[in-house]
Amino acid sequence: MNYESSFGGDTITARSEDLYGSEVDGAARSGRRRNIIIAIVVLALLVAAGVYFFGGKPETAAGEGAKAGAGESESQAPAVTVIVPGSGSVERVINATGTLAARREMPIGIAGEGGQVIRVLVQPGDWVRTGQVLAIIDQDVQTQQARSLAAQIQVSQADAVLAQNELDRALQLVDRGFISKADVDRRRATRDAAVARVEVAKAQLREAQARNGRLSIRAPESGLVLERNVEPGQVVGGGSGVLFRMAAGGEMELRAQMGEADLAALSVGVRADVRPVGTDRTFSGRVWQVAPIINETSRQGVARIALGYDKALRPGGFASAAVISGSSQSPVLPESAVLSDDKGSYVYVINKDNKVERRNVTTGIVTPRGIAIATGISGKERVVLYAGGFLNPGETVRPQMQGKRG
Repeated sequence: MNYESSFGGDTITARSEDLYGSEVDGAARSGRRRNIIIAIVVLALLVAAGVYFFGGKPETAAGEGAKAGAGESESQAPAVTVIVPGSGSVERVINATGTLAARREMPIGIAGEGGQVIRVLVQPGDWVRTGQVLAIIDQDVQTQQARSLAAQIQVSQADAVLAQNELDRALQLVDRGFISKADVDRRRATRDAAVARVEVAKAQLREAQARNGRLSIRAPESGLVLERNVEPGQVVGGGSGVLFRMAAGGEMELRAQMGEADLAALSVGVRADVRPVGTDRTFSGRVWQVAPIINETSRQGVARIALGYDKALRPGGFASAAVISGSSQSPVLPESAVLSDDKGSYVYVINKDNKVERRNVTTGIVTPRGIAIATGISGKERVVLYAGGFLNPGETVRPQMQGKRG
């Protein structure tokens, strides 16, 4: 349809398509937009169908997405160092202190009638044998007495010989009637008395010799001389007291003071390591006696630990002992892994879901390796080693074995 118009003497002709072209163009654009949207929807449906048939089920994809989210969450969990302690032999050690002494101390004094000491043959610290002379006492008077008794034996023997000869002659004359049988009996009795006097004289000499032998002070047993309380020129007798003190066999002991509970856990024969004060040496011994009584005041008793001879062990000295009273199978944890609060001791373990769990435990003895755990864990758990105080039960963590990274 055409329209004509005059403007300033000129004629302008216009078509209806030119006048309404903008409305036609808007309708065309709307149609194209609708076609594009339909194409996008169709394409999305095709993609979804392809994923369904070729890429897995929607539930699987959703699960993988959830796992990815969980992995991202786990990666943000705090890392903790854990340890699996296992179970090993733990020795129960009782620490004690005490005084060193001779295991069997022998005080030695004068056994005879005594006298003046003329020589002392040993010093403290000397080793002596059984019967060895320790000191010599003057025996001049006793020696002369012994000689007199020896001479008396000879006199008695001469009288016995004379009495025997007279008896023999009397027996020859009695058959002839010159001597009566009564005279023979008297001579026989005289002979018997003379023989008896010989035996008495011999016994008296042996007695004197034995007394003289006891004048010398001798060691009753092999061992170590600990004390010497006599000097040459000193007059000694039965009331002189202890002249020497010895340790039989040189054996020493530690008389360790222990509480009632520790003594109850001890038994004869257990091993002990003894260290005297002033030395870094350790001597091995064994408990040979446990005191049958407890001191009512201190509530302690004595465990006697036998030790072999060594010059470094000085009676009267102070020493410490570590007594191995027994052993058991228990987990051992470092001190950093064992926590405590008003409810008692506990540890944190990591379960199979990497979550923190609290385990109440009963601690045992403290060893150089750590603290023995009597009850609460078996040793197969993953126990938090450090920073357990910053964790909470139920918290998710990333456990890392001790010595490993990643």
